[in-house]
Parts: sequence; structure tokens; C-alpha cells
Amino acid sequence: MRLQMHEKQKNLTLSAMFAAVIMLMIVYFFHIPVGANGGYLHFGDAFIYLAGCFLPMPYACAAAAIGGGLADVMSGAAIWAIPTMIIKPLTAIWFTSKKDHLLNPHNIAGIFAAGLVSIAGYYLAEAILVGNWAAPLATIWGNVVQAIGSGIIFIVMSVALDRLALKKRLQNI
Repeated sequence: MRLQMHEKQKNLTLSAMFAAVIMLMIVYFFHIPVGANGGYLHFGDAFIYLAGCFLPMPYACAAAAIGGGLADVMSGAAIWAIPTMIIKPLTAIWFTSKKDHLLNPHNIAGIFAAGLVSIAGYYLAEAILVGNWAAPLATIWGNVVQAIGSGIIFIVMSVALDRLALKKRLQNI
């Protein structure tokens, strides 16, 4: 019972930390406004991918939803908070915390799946918000760049964190 409670507390703490880092990365680091729709380009999805690699799925999804939703509100794009809180957890589900290394075939495939989900999800959300299926095509390039950039950053961070054996160290806490 005590071990189970410790694991829960550790997961909640890590989830809160990931949500905060996701929000900070999206709002303050590489936050590049694009287009006339209030959208912006960021690479915070890399930390959503990491959350999926370190945390059990419900915790990773919560960190993604909270961090991404808060980022939209904090950056003045609150209209996107609800779509983000639906889309970002769907990008986290492609990653696994069950492997010893962050960079593994499952998580590499997850980069592509998460990118496709993000691109399709934001296209659909924008089409619904503006009431036009053609208009979102003009901004889809930003989502493609964001997915590619986040994937590259995830790979670089995964190599570094695997060399530090951070996942194993966190498991032993």
C-alpha cells in the first residue's frame, strides 16, 4: 500500500512538472506567432512526447492537456484551449513508458503518429472554428514544421537523457 502511494505521488509530481515545462516551452521558448488566426509555432510537443515516455499514460495525457491548455490561455489564444486539451493528449498516447530507453523503435514511430494526429487535429479544429474547410489549408504548414521540429528536439533530448540514464534514475527514486 505504501509503495503504491509513493508511486502515485511520484507520478503526480512528475505530471505537474511536465505540465509546467510544456506550458513554459510553448509560451516562452521558441514561441513564434504565425498567420492571422492567432496561431503560433512552438516545439513544446517534444516535452509532451517525453512525458509519454516517463509517465504512465493517464498522467502523460493529463500533463499534455494541462500544459498545452494553459499555454493557449497564457499566450492569448484561449479559443484554442479546448481543442488543444483534446489534441495534445492524443499526441502523448503514441509513446511508451514501458521501455528502458527513451529512444526506441516504438517511440520513434510515435513521433510520426503524434505529428499526424496533431496536424489533422488542428486542421479539423480550425475548420470547425472558422466554419470553412479550405481556409485551414493555408496554415497547415506551421503544424507540419512544428511536428518535425518537435520530433527532432525529442530525438536529441532522448539521446542525451538516455546517456545520463535518467529514466532508470527516476525509477529508483
